[in-house]
Amino acid sequence: MPLQTQFQRKTIETFAVYRELVVVMVPIAIATQALAEFGVIKAVSPWLAPAMQLFGLPPELALAWLTGLLVGMWGGVVVLFTLVPTLALSSADMTVFSALLLLAHAIPVEQRIVARAGPNFWATSIIRIAGAMAFAALLHQLFAATGWLSQPMAPVWTPAAGEGGWLGFSYGLAKTLVVMLAVLLVLTWVMELLRAAGILDVLYRALAPLFRLVGLKPEALPFTTVGLLLGISYGSGLMLAEVRRQPIEPRQIFIASVFMGFAHSLIEDTLIMVALGADLTSVLFGRLVFAIVATAAVAFVLERASRAPVAQADSVSRP
Repeated sequence: MPLQTQFQRKTIETFAVYRELVVVMVPIAIATQALAEFGVIKAVSPWLAPAMQLFGLPPELALAWLTGLLVGMWGGVVVLFTLVPTLALSSADMTVFSALLLLAHAIPVEQRIVARAGPNFWATSIIRIAGAMAFAALLHQLFAATGWLSQPMAPVWTPAAGEGGWLGFSYGLAKTLVVMLAVLLVLTWVMELLRAAGILDVLYRALAPLFRLVGLKPEALPFTTVGLLLGISYGSGLMLAEVRRQPIEPRQIFIASVFMGFAHSLIEDTLIMVALGADLTSVLFGRLVFAIVATAAVAFVLERASRAPVAQADSVSRP
């Protein structure tokens, strides 16, 4: 097929996927913003405050994490710097809070997008939140035992609250949708060029050992790589297009979704949290190692669960 024809076909497919993403994102984003505006998130956050003890964090940060969990990472960060003075937190505190935010944020929007490709919304959401809590608790125990990063945090910059309310929300949502369309189109075109040049095959061979560790097969490499580097929305958008183009084993889609939930947007999100005072080693390399181990554990459980009925049937059929 000529490259120009392939580009046209991929562009049409991308617009179809983008339309589906918008249909998912916009209503959920509006509903979540309404919860924030009407004070529901603030009212519920005290119930989460005792959980902050697991991470050695002030109970006030329950509101910041819950905001990030529902609204998005930026919402959680802004609330954090509104609630707690910078000097009141150590580098360890900021790193632990960053772990919570990086692994679990914007759950209603991102996991609903993931669900469009097949995985169950509640299953992937619970796994992602549980993973965030486990990773943050592990970091807290490490820092408490060693005294590492006990110095006051020193952010390079702190976010301004900006214009809030529905006007600010509308502007932010419109900007997000425009950027998402542009990125998806560019990603699609660039990947087609790289595929035609044979560069994608080299990249996938280089990443294959990493993905094999978590139980992923070659057909899951393209969208998982995009999710790993750029984010769940982009990775899931390509995953949705790929699933419709060719059959992919549901278990592979689920494992890829779990891995992207634990480790996504490694470049942008990591740099943001490091600039705010988090430790680079912990939120980049520590997060990646945790994602590999945790996803491999999930894949192992799925494998054992799928074999159990077969094993039982074999034992029953024997005389």
